[in-house]
Amino acid sequence: MSKKKNNREYAIVDIETTGGYASGSKITEVAIIVFDGEKITDRFETLVNPERDIPLPIFALTGINNEMVAHAPKFEMIAEKVFGMLENRVFVAHNVNFDYSFIKQQLSAEGYPFSAPKLCTVRMSRKIKPGLYSYSLGNLCQSLEIPIQNRHRAGGDAEATAILFSKLMEWDEEGIIPEMLKRNSKEQQLPPNLQKSDFENLPNCPGVYYFRNKAGKVVYVGKAINIKKRVSSHFTGHNPNPQRQNFLKDIYHISYEICGTELMAFLLECVEIKKLYPIYNRALKRFEPKFGLFQYKDISGYQRLAVGKLSKNQTSIRVFHQLFEGINVLLNLIEQHDLDIRLCYLGQETDRFQPNEIPYPPAEAYNLKVEKALEELDSKQPSFAILGKGRNEEEKSCIWVENGRFYAMGYLDKAIDFSDFEAVKESLERFPDNYYMNQLIHSFAEKNPQSVYVIDDEFKLETIQKSF
Repeated sequence: MSKKKNNREYAIVDIETTGGYASGSKITEVAIIVFDGEKITDRFETLVNPERDIPLPIFALTGINNEMVAHAPKFEMIAEKVFGMLENRVFVAHNVNFDYSFIKQQLSAEGYPFSAPKLCTVRMSRKIKPGLYSYSLGNLCQSLEIPIQNRHRAGGDAEATAILFSKLMEWDEEGIIPEMLKRNSKEQQLPPNLQKSDFENLPNCPGVYYFRNKAGKVVYVGKAINIKKRVSSHFTGHNPNPQRQNFLKDIYHISYEICGTELMAFLLECVEIKKLYPIYNRALKRFEPKFGLFQYKDISGYQRLAVGKLSKNQTSIRVFHQLFEGINVLLNLIEQHDLDIRLCYLGQETDRFQPNEIPYPPAEAYNLKVEKALEELDSKQPSFAILGKGRNEEEKSCIWVENGRFYAMGYLDKAIDFSDFEAVKESLERFPDNYYMNQLIHSFAEKNPQSVYVIDDEFKLETIQKSF
């Protein structure tokens, strides 16, 4: 084997399990090979009774069935042995975070708090032997002519990983492995398929970042005040839930878009999630509005207003997160503009609120009242711009709001005449709005009136001196 590099010892680990994530699955087989940098000094291998049925797809992959593990030791019976072999050694595995999460979870459950430095032979192989077609264990062994037997069994895969690891130590002429083991190295925190250069090239400024899978498709969009710091936080800790495990496996590349301010990053994130609908973005989807204020003409020619549930891609005059918010708006319109409540829908039938023997108003005159009510509803919504830092010293960021709704945003040269309404507006990129984005903008405007500029009737921008 290799020339001994230092006085470290390595525990090369492979496990088989009942499923793909530690919090909901159990170990069915474990193999540990202790390697001192020159030779194997100890080994341990056993089936483990997971105390649950082994799913058919797992049996098809590993060949391990319920009968094989029925009389095997439970993990609690081998926990002390496993802990003793791993303690004070570097934890080595192919896709290390998978094996580490299971071992840590089950040792912790038996009262053995476990933490160890890690090395991932996927990441090591990508650095020391770049350009290979695939870095799965089977394909690596084929490419590098490493014998592998009993594939998808803990003992066979651990043996192959040990040979791979010893060869990587021999081929490591640039000191990559010692560098990966440094305390301040984030190498082992990164997803196994992500190039470290992608992470290192991230900027320390506000913006939006994109996690992409092997095919380059965006699987997650996030925003940050500090892109690099926020991305790093995704990869810390050892959360064993299935979403995190699958999430990390899917990350192959990171790209980003620098923004001038945190608010610009918030809005761009919303736009991108709506456009790309990445599979791992769930939080913002919960903030989509549930109700709307609608206008329609009935068969008698009356313009009716209604509050009800908002379907996907349905347009409305206003959107609301709660039904009562819409009802309050419509009730105010009814009161202020003397609308007929029988011609409005407040989430329930409203005929009973007014006797039917009272004749309905003429349709033409009533419809004019409805149109006037909606015009005034729009006129009460402010139009304004929010100016802030740009991406560099030569520009400013600008968020444009018309009649209370997000309209456009972008970056303007500092030399532009901000009193020229049309020039400012035409310089910005038009974006669709949604309830959550408008909430963000109005909340920011209320808290930061010094950054808000109102648009007056003469198409000029005027600083608001009082609280927005």
